[in-house]
Amino acid sequence: LVNVDKVKVILGGSCSSEPLAAIPVAEPAKVFIFTGSASSPDLTGKSKFFARDWPNDSSQGILLAEIAIKKGWKKVAVINEQTDYAQGIVKFFEKKFNELGGTVVKEEFNSKLRDFRASLTKLSSAKPDAILISAQATATADPIVKQMSQLKWNLPIMINDVPLTSPEFIASNKAILEGATGSDFFLDPNNQKLIELNRNYEARFGKEMAFQTYTSAVYDSLYIIKDAIEVVGYDGEKIAEWVRMVKDWPVASGLITIGTDG
Repeated sequence: LVNVDKVKVILGGSCSSEPLAAIPVAEPAKVFIFTGSASSPDLTGKSKFFARDWPNDSSQGILLAEIAIKKGWKKVAVINEQTDYAQGIVKFFEKKFNELGGTVVKEEFNSKLRDFRASLTKLSSAKPDAILISAQATATADPIVKQMSQLKWNLPIMINDVPLTSPEFIASNKAILEGATGSDFFLDPNNQKLIELNRNYEARFGKEMAFQTYTSAVYDSLYIIKDAIEVVGYDGEKIAEWVRMVKDWPVASGLITIGTDG
């Protein structure tokens, strides 16, 4: 894209590992990368040629830690996938939870693993008050909760936002997920841009839009770049500067403000 097609802007990637790897290639060529879903805290301030319209994982991890303390949980088991996104949430959860007097017992797994019984049994032996599942996608979260059910390990569950924004995941695990705690940012159902996006999506695909927060933010990222090009032209460096001046920009996911750190 950079060397052959000579693009000035790249939208993406969907996951944090992609822009983290792409920035060192794009930056020397003054190509701007803009994402509506990559959330690793390591991306904040990473480059003047990167920004996003999605909050970073520090807010999610900190919020979940505060909720755990408010619920009276002193020890939390954590099972997390070894990806930038999943680890970012756990990093800030653990830091905040420890600051508030909590204790974390943790097991990590690679994305190919589908048998979690050994890790779950080990975590269970620590007798935690609750468990935090931090997974990259429903493909890894689903077998974890199903195997918890098979092991008859019933305790309060916290889970990161991606699996909990999948209607299929919730429907297929509704018994064990009853009462589970998660975090996601609020979408205003009265926002006319969101209403229009939902209407157009259902007209095209014949079903309700899943992953609504992510889908709307990715949708918005395209139109923010469109607005930037109309103002400053198709120039990566100028677009990177313009995006950092965006304040209360009205889009489907709400009012977007982008800081100087992207």
